Formats: sequence, C-alpha cells, structure tokens
Amino acid sequence: MPTAIFGSLEAGAIYALMALGVYLSFRILDFPDLTVDGSFVTGGAVAAILIVGGANPFLATAAAIVAGFLAGCITGLLHTKGKINPLLSGILMMIALYSINLRIMGKSNVPLLAEETVMTKLSNFWKGLGIDEALSSIGFIPKTWAILFFMVLLAFAVKAVMDWFLKTEFGLAIRATGDNETMVRSFSVDTDFYKIFGLGLSNALVAFSGALIAQYNGFSDVGMGIGMIVIGLASVIIGEAVFGAKNIVRATAAVIGGAILYRIIVTMALRVEFLETGDMKLITALIVVGALVLPKAIDRQKEKQRKRKRLKAMQEQNLNSETGGRGQNLAAVESDL
Repeated sequence: MPTAIFGSLEAGAIYALMALGVYLSFRILDFPDLTVDGSFVTGGAVAAILIVGGANPFLATAAAIVAGFLAGCITGLLHTKGKINPLLSGILMMIALYSINLRIMGKSNVPLLAEETVMTKLSNFWKGLGIDEALSSIGFIPKTWAILFFMVLLAFAVKAVMDWFLKTEFGLAIRATGDNETMVRSFSVDTDFYKIFGLGLSNALVAFSGALIAQYNGFSDVGMGIGMIVIGLASVIIGEAVFGAKNIVRATAAVIGGAILYRIIVTMALRVEFLETGDMKLITALIVVGALVLPKAIDRQKEKQRKRKRLKAMQEQNLNSETGGRGQNLAAVESDL
C-alpha cells in the first residue's frame, strides 16, 4: 500500500500540469476544450519519437510543449476564424490529432524503457546527491525520492509562473475575455487573439504533462489520452471543492492538490476487491459526480439550517409583537422550508 500511494503522489504531481492546462481553458477562458485528449498524446508522441531518435530528452520535452501549443492554437483558429462551435472545434481537433499522433510515432506504441529520459537523468542527478541514503532511516524507503521531489517542484514552479502571468496586463486580458467577451470587444480588443493564445498555452501544459507521463511510464501509446479531459476536470473540481478557489493563487494551488487527491482516491478505490483496472473510467465518473453533487447538497443543507434559525428567531419575535407584518414574514420563511 505505501508503494502504491507513493506512486500516486508522483503521478499526481505530473498530471497536475495537465490539470492546470484544463483549468486555464475551462475556468479562465470558459472554453470546453476537448483537444486535451489528443494534445496529451501529441506531447508524449513527439517526446518519445525524438528521444528514440537520439535527441536530448529535455529538448524533446520542449518540442512536445511547442507541438501542444500549435494544436491548441489550431483549435482556437477553428473556433474564432472558422466560426465553429467551441465544443465541436475541440472534438474535430481531437479526432484529427489521433491520426497525426499515429503519423508521428509510426506505430501505436513507442517504448522508452531502454532510452535515457528526463526521469532517468533526474534520478541519476538525485542519486549523486546521496539524499536517498540519508533518508534510509525512515520506515518506508521508496526506490528514489527524485521523481516526487522534482515533479512537485515543477508543478509549483509552473503554478507560480501562471499566477504571475494571469496578473499581467496580457493575462488580465485573457481572464476578461473568458469573463465577458462582449464587453472586452467593446473596448476594441482582439479577443480572437487572446482566445487562440490561451488555448495554445492550455494545450502546451497538457502536452508537457503527456511528455513527462510517457517518460515516467516508459512508453508512449496512441490511446493514453483517452479520458484525459475528464481526469483534468475531476482534478479541478475536487481541488475547488476541498481547498476552495477564492482567488487565482488559491485556485491554481487547489488544482494541484486536486490532481494529487484524485490519483490517491483512484489508487485506494482500485484496492477494493470487486473493482478492477478496467473500472478506472467508471471510478473517475463517480468521483466527478460526487465532487459536483456533494458540495451543492452541503450548501443546501446549510441554507436550510440558516433558515430554520431565522424562523426560530422570528417566531420568538412574533410572540412579543402584535404587528401583522412580522407574521407575514414568518409565513414566507416557513414556505421556503
């Protein structure tokens, strides 16, 4: 069990990058971008094929980010210049990317176990520091702490850059475009450009996550992006429900926490005897449903409790009052209950 939880923490930190990309498109731009399922694989495919070809894994990962950015920009162009529905433009790009990803890889699966990747380089660097040996005195000793340390550090570094970017004039324009595009257009602002760039940035983060996941798992597969959009949404929703999202800084931190929590929940759920690995999508759907329904049910319950307290207070006031107005207000509160 400790090993499984540790693995979920590592994977959750990597998937947090994808969740931040989903947060940018769905929450900031208010754009239901289904390109994610395709651009995630694009990141893994580009990184894998370059690494196998002998390229530096860090440069290969950078190339994957650029590929994801281009995919997102094309989705933005389909919507803004082609006047295609946002949902449909994402679906069309996702479908197109399936064939493109196959073209990039040349086959459905590219193994990386025998190649030097970002993960192996980080692990070798960490091993040279001797930190694993220093931590060997604790009860649970993973193979290495390198991946968890560097991926959590990377996730929060990307979060910090995103927080800063969204507070710049350019970032504020992107946020304003998502909040009220009509108002922003009235100030002669080119909202199409901000949409295209925002979607490109979102899918760049998704592709970044895909490239790292491919190197973490030791292979890139054409089907590894199926359901990524749901996982990203689950991370965002769980994070907001558990940690709150009162401002950008807190919201992005919540997304990272939500991605890690999601992986832990899935890991724990798969430990249940009657559940199998094939049930992962069902578990994801149930997690999303629970994260959406429970907060609203709790809010409704709190609202009823607040009204009951108000009713009790008004009843006490009504006993000491002879005016009819209080009685009418009392009847109104009772009808709400």
